[in-house]
Amino acid sequence: MCGIAGFLGGGLPTDRALGELAAMTAALRHRGPDGEGFWVDAQAAVALGHRRLAVIDLSPLGAQPMRSPGGRFTITFNGEIYNFRALRAELAASGVRFRGGSDTEVLLAAIEEWGLVQALERSRGMFAFGLWDAAERVLWLVRDRFGEKPLYYGQLGDALVFGSELKALRAHSLWRGEIDREALALLLRYQYIPAPHSVFRGIHKLSPGCALAVRAQGGGFHLEELCYFEPAAIAASGASPPREEELLEQVSAALADSVRLQMVADVPVGAFLSGGIDSSLVVAEMQRASAQPVRTFSIGFEEASFDEAPYAREVATRLGTRHTELRVAPRDALAVIPKLPGIYDEPFADSSQVPTALVSSLARSEVTVSLSGDGGDELFGGYLRYVEVADRWRRLQRPSGKWMRALARTVTSLPAGALSPLVPSFRVASRGRLRSAQRIKERAYGWTAASFADLYDVMTSCWQPADRYVIGASGQIAAAHASSGVDPLAHMMRTDTRRYLPDDILVKVDRAAMAVSLETRVPLLDVEVARSAWRIPAAMHMRDGRGKWVLRRLLERHLPRELFERPKSGFAMPVAKWLRGELRDWAEAQLDPARLRREGYLVAPQIGCRWQQHVSGRVDWSLHLWSVLMFQAWLEDFARTSAPARLATALPHRAPDVAQAMRA
Repeated sequence: MCGIAGFLGGGLPTDRALGELAAMTAALRHRGPDGEGFWVDAQAAVALGHRRLAVIDLSPLGAQPMRSPGGRFTITFNGEIYNFRALRAELAASGVRFRGGSDTEVLLAAIEEWGLVQALERSRGMFAFGLWDAAERVLWLVRDRFGEKPLYYGQLGDALVFGSELKALRAHSLWRGEIDREALALLLRYQYIPAPHSVFRGIHKLSPGCALAVRAQGGGFHLEELCYFEPAAIAASGASPPREEELLEQVSAALADSVRLQMVADVPVGAFLSGGIDSSLVVAEMQRASAQPVRTFSIGFEEASFDEAPYAREVATRLGTRHTELRVAPRDALAVIPKLPGIYDEPFADSSQVPTALVSSLARSEVTVSLSGDGGDELFGGYLRYVEVADRWRRLQRPSGKWMRALARTVTSLPAGALSPLVPSFRVASRGRLRSAQRIKERAYGWTAASFADLYDVMTSCWQPADRYVIGASGQIAAAHASSGVDPLAHMMRTDTRRYLPDDILVKVDRAAMAVSLETRVPLLDVEVARSAWRIPAAMHMRDGRGKWVLRRLLERHLPRELFERPKSGFAMPVAKWLRGELRDWAEAQLDPARLRREGYLVAPQIGCRWQQHVSGRVDWSLHLWSVLMFQAWLEDFARTSAPARLATALPHRAPDVAQAMRA
């Protein structure tokens, strides 16, 4: 695991290019504290920088940037190629000679021998890298299949810059960042900013499973995106699927192989253990493959409804791991919150980011690599919302559905004040006392959907419509979602695999872990595990109103059912309670109406209304408010760390749009 940065263009002499690289990589030191490296070709106007977290081949032979033996390719690489030993043996058999033992050297040799696309297709791993091809004079930016590793890019003046985090881009001397109000609306809607957007206008995230070819052309750049991997349709089609037991064995074998490969490291390895199905299954496979007790890490809360530490503790005892547990109090959250803008680099509002940061710090005290159970819900149908959304869609298909849609459209068109007299007659099924007219109006959007894709998008959104709460936002951009011409469960799983997983779940873990120089690995996202999951008919994922039937069956081989057949919160945080208590003063300072009006990004009256409803206990708006609070905390940090001239609080002018060039 490492931090990467670089640029193409700018026409800088070598010494100035090295200075830019040094500033960019210094901003990524937390991702790679074990060393740094630079490579510059001033004639080609290309520069690559690297910060190293040494995990495989700790010797200088694993240092980067690294050049291929023939000199054609130079790479700055972040991630791991888990099957590098098998690839190395195959390449060696064809005559390739190796100097060191790193997976980066193997990947370079594979690219030189087989070409970029074939090398990617044959690699099992997580990665983001920049690759300079001297023969074709093209800079390749590449991201792994599921988006485990981040990669940002954009045009700054006459240079195309890239990096693992926005910090690296902001360290370039040409940086002039303007906040993108459309992206801010996306943040309020989804709690994260989905790729290819970022919080800054003209700066983009490379999408998972894609490679971007960048060529200097006529004083600018020609960008061509190649997607080498697309998640398969999850619903089985064509020939009859294998029998259930055969499918179970296929998933079991793929997962065991993935865990075995991902435990390979020249540094200590452990695992996050929440006590749920996914992390318990990963740890069970780790313990089965290890001759020593696996080191596991978990956290617990004082609030009993959020505390899964006892379950994790019992799972650890049953599996025989060496378990470490941290109890989290509100003061612990308070200590982490000021650090969140620096950790996450752009506004990010999944509140479980706080306990994730805490458990990452806990794990780093003993290990350098930690495996996690992420990905199980997306690949094996585990989210509770899947049942709720599918049920609502069935109700909309009934003859009465058209009347429900008509009523919902009427409700959403009325101001909240006009609905107030009707509030006492409504009993909205949800947590807490939901007696707000605004809550009724917002929930009505879920009944206006014309397609299942629209319904799922609405049901996984917060502020609706989000652009009404962001000054200057038009609502013209939205996260892309596939058509609903497939099984509803298949659509939801595929949508989450392409958007929620890379832009929320994996961001949450990567940034929190890398902030303390901890490498995280995700065995369930191995491509062979995913392929085995996609062979399973969608209906097989759900049994008795619960998802992840396959993973449940596999976990029964290791643990008694009563240990995991229960509702799960994961590393969740009791944010609603804390905002009314220990975090209230901090939140009120962030949401001060005068401050909101002065900054000019958010509509102060509506934000203030929801805050008052929340603290009074009338409505639980914690999910919505956390998005606003995380933007406010980030904005405060951005203002403090940016030159005044670079912080645009008025409506920004349009910056150079790399996406337009990419589509050309």
